[in-house]
Amino acid sequence: MNTAGPADVPARMGLQLTPFRGLRYDPDRVGGLAAVTSPPYDVIVRPDGLIHLESADPHNIVRLILPQAATPSIRNEQAADTLDDWVSQGILSADPEPALYVYEQRDTTGHLQRGVIGALRLSEPSEGVVLPHEDVMPHVVADRAALMRATSANLEPLLLTYRGDEPASASGTSAVVERAAGRPPLLSTTTEDGFSHRLWAITDPAELAGIQSDLAQHQALIADGHHRWATYLRLRAEHPSPSPWDHGLVLLVDTARYPLRVRAIHRLLHGLPVAEALTALEGRFRVRHLPTSLPEALTALAEAATAGNAFLLAGDGTFHLVDRPDQALLTRTIPADRPQAWRTLDATVLHATLLDHIWHIPEDSPAHIAYIHDTAATVEKAEQDGGTAVLMHPVREEVVRDLARQGVTMPRKSTSFGPKPASGLVLRTLTP
Repeated sequence: MNTAGPADVPARMGLQLTPFRGLRYDPDRVGGLAAVTSPPYDVIVRPDGLIHLESADPHNIVRLILPQAATPSIRNEQAADTLDDWVSQGILSADPEPALYVYEQRDTTGHLQRGVIGALRLSEPSEGVVLPHEDVMPHVVADRAALMRATSANLEPLLLTYRGDEPASASGTSAVVERAAGRPPLLSTTTEDGFSHRLWAITDPAELAGIQSDLAQHQALIADGHHRWATYLRLRAEHPSPSPWDHGLVLLVDTARYPLRVRAIHRLLHGLPVAEALTALEGRFRVRHLPTSLPEALTALAEAATAGNAFLLAGDGTFHLVDRPDQALLTRTIPADRPQAWRTLDATVLHATLLDHIWHIPEDSPAHIAYIHDTAATVEKAEQDGGTAVLMHPVREEVVRDLARQGVTMPRKSTSFGPKPASGLVLRTLTP
């Protein structure tokens, strides 16, 4: 059997993608599709970004994926009530028949990504069908599970990757995707970040069968959405099978044809001033002050990363390049029961050596640490809050794939694959 994503071990059952009746915005009932979409919930970290999305349109999807209220239970109840209201008012309505959806994204540079959105049969990592590559934070899974329970909906798709056959079958997924892209789309919009988005519904029985037969020969890597996948599995266990909870909403992208970009996820350390962080590193890492701009500092980080572990600290109005760790320190602090590729990851050194051993910061405490995708936003928040921004260099995609092949998960929030699917273009309800 041909494999998908990073793995070479054959999947026992392969990917089982099921059509569903997508729940979508009526463009005549909102101020435009671009005004009701949002980045995934975990990319929105700035309060002003949340407010901006909420004010873009009263029906922006952010009111469902990140409801704002005094307590978690009230937030989730509010999201469920909002979803029910929008459906009853016709703001959101279900498509007339089950479909798989071809989804296309194109950015201002011309980078193109296409994939298929559907309801994927859930599987444990041990089944070798869907492979995670990062650990998850229990409190985030609990938060997403409570929201999904309340709304009985998959509000935004996960991003999974697989590697299609070469040459592609004339009736397989790639062929169906390319044929769909030549037809008038179900929807088309351009969001304020410059990305254009198009969506097509696949309902033809022959095309659906071609996609399903093709994907059944593959396995996938979770590129983005580990916490939501863990949430899917938790909620599946709560509902007797068979049930709609046996499946979860995903976007599957064939990276043999549409390679994803891999970026770093940065850390914001609350309550740790830069001066204090640097003092603790004396004699343990080399530290160099960089009186440069952010782009120049990131270039220096990239150059240092070619020779070993390197980080960029910011938050005091300037930048500090941290590299060349003491090897004896790494030997003492990094677990030796993992592959060499895992032990030498920047994220491993950051969490095992810097956070745990030197700075004594709990990695799963929102009061102490935040995980932020946007580089400039991380620096800005550190400067505003008096904390320390730890800027990371992205890990190579082949390293991610190799570790996933071995069943080894990376430290949480190690990578950011993209472009990520916009939230709000198609939802999946789990109630009749």
